[in-house]
Amino acid sequence: MNEFLAASVGLWRQRIMPIRMFVSRVAPFASGVLAALLALFLYNNLFPGPHPITQNEVNDTVAQAMASATPPPANARLVYQVIQPSLVLIQSKRQKQDSKEDSTGLGSGVIIDDAGDILTSLHVVADSTEIQVVFADASHATASIIATQPENDIAVIHPTNLPQVVVPAVLGNPNAMRVGDEAYVVGNPFGLYSSMSSGVISGFNRSFKMPGSDQRIENLIQFDAAVNPGNSGGPLLNRNGQVVGIVAAILNPTDGDFFIGIAFAVPITVAGGAAGLPPY
Repeated sequence: MNEFLAASVGLWRQRIMPIRMFVSRVAPFASGVLAALLALFLYNNLFPGPHPITQNEVNDTVAQAMASATPPPANARLVYQVIQPSLVLIQSKRQKQDSKEDSTGLGSGVIIDDAGDILTSLHVVADSTEIQVVFADASHATASIIATQPENDIAVIHPTNLPQVVVPAVLGNPNAMRVGDEAYVVGNPFGLYSSMSSGVISGFNRSFKMPGSDQRIENLIQFDAAVNPGNSGGPLLNRNGQVVGIVAAILNPTDGDFFIGIAFAVPITVAGGAAGLPPY
């Protein structure tokens, strides 16, 4: 009996051992495969791969980008911000002929240096008994003529007192301008303080005969930015806000004193000479 049990146990061991060896070898492999499948499942769910972009998604993205885009400010807006602190309103009084009453005149001017000297047109202040200037900060001062350039209708006036902050204009180079370039005028038409108009340079080397006199001004810049009475003496500006001329006159073949599309300015390279400024 004992021999029979021993023989049965031995036979069982011979059959079970290969199975145990197979399981011991296969189990690690199976667990590794299971772990890999689990990791792949988690990755795909936590980090899903890219999907094809639809046309609707493209359209939505473009629409959002365009809606959030902020266009740069217009050149005119930047030019105005640059020159406005340097602009001056000029009010002049002169005695009427054969009358004890005074007549009043309006014009514009521009501060050109740290001393507060103001460049303007001579006809704005000529024969004045009193000159008043109003600065950008609304402060007032009387002024006097310190230099003239009659052949170019240019004058330099100096105020008795200055605003708290003096901001001279930046002078440009009119010789760098070309026909068709942007042109801006900031002045005081009809006393409307600090008004702006825009246009283009229309021509160079123009001449103009001053109304009521035989004087002819040469080498003027022609432009089509709107000007009217009160703009005389104000700055003509390029797209960078630099002064390239001093507004001198408008051309109107009728008896009217209003703008019809042609105006002239004295180049700043010429006008600045009245203030002792070197040519550009």
